[in-house]
Amino acid sequence: MTVSLRTTPLADEHRRLGARMGPFAGFLMPMQYAGIVAEHEAVRTRAAVFDTCHMGQLLVRGPTALADLEMLVTCDLAALAPGQCRYGLLCNADGGVLDDLVVYRLAAQEFLLVVNAANQAADFAWLRRHIAGSTLVEDRSPTTAKIDLQGPWAPRIARTLVTAALYELRYYHFTETRYGEHAVLLSRTGYTGEIGYEVYGPPAAIRAFWRDCLAAGAVPAGLGARDTLRLEMGMPLYGHELTADRNAAEAGPVRALAPHKPFIGAAAVRDPARIRARLTGLVLEDRRAARQGDAVYAAEGRQVGTVTSGSYAPSLGRAVALAYLEVGADSAGAPVTIRAQRYTLAARVTQPPFYRQGTARRPVTDFL
Repeated sequence: MTVSLRTTPLADEHRRLGARMGPFAGFLMPMQYAGIVAEHEAVRTRAAVFDTCHMGQLLVRGPTALADLEMLVTCDLAALAPGQCRYGLLCNADGGVLDDLVVYRLAAQEFLLVVNAANQAADFAWLRRHIAGSTLVEDRSPTTAKIDLQGPWAPRIARTLVTAALYELRYYHFTETRYGEHAVLLSRTGYTGEIGYEVYGPPAAIRAFWRDCLAAGAVPAGLGARDTLRLEMGMPLYGHELTADRNAAEAGPVRALAPHKPFIGAAAVRDPARIRARLTGLVLEDRRAARQGDAVYAAEGRQVGTVTSGSYAPSLGRAVALAYLEVGADSAGAPVTIRAQRYTLAARVTQPPFYRQGTARRPVTDFL
């Protein structure tokens, strides 16, 4: 049976640039252009632009919006001021992760949730089932396009395109600004570890913004480089590190879990008896990579975990991986063996991020 894949508003741009396309979360997306390593290095040293139009945008507003979201999202939203955003999780009653997301506080009782493409419909339905009648949820995804401009050149490029005072925009903050005749939302979160911006707006504006970024020196980058960049930073990916049957506390995003407030799944997330494994990092001895599902063995030969993501890390010159290891087997520096289908790999346990020279949190003035 042939599966029909959706395309983003930038599909013609990808074809024009000769991108290698592939399926991802129901979309036909660019996997690479010049090559994963070249695009990865462009983000670390210059700038690249990513098509992220496939991500979902859900608007939640109304007099009970904050109260409802506080019970749905694991992070603390009451402390957010308008203009700030925060990373959090949606959990089921057993503490499993339904999705990870970024919450933007637009106003006192108005929020934008940026969710994973594969989970967009399920997230929307979950919200509708768990909110009060006075809270409205609207799927803005069909009318909103999004691209990410990432890398040390990003502030200099963005400064020529938008009216916002970029030096005032701090990490995990956003602002509404103008790009030509268009109103756009500009945020600074980053999934790559480098300084950069996410730009949301109508499709026509985002297509023009994409072309302007390329004209200013950014290179187009695909999902292949996006994955190696996030892996070097130890960032979890839904469907790999985060799943509905894996307790959120085992995944390790401590900043996403408020320690005291109630939320769906909180009792399970805070139950020490449910924490049987921890997400941790593995640094391999050479360039050969482990893959999702590979078994991890301790020095005495006992299986202690499973790889969730693995790749060659261009910034490090060797392979790295994320894996769930039994509590007690996750000590930093411990030697382990990864058994793939046709070979074994030597590695050591380490605490991510693997790459520690990222620019994401540095002042914008360092780059202007």
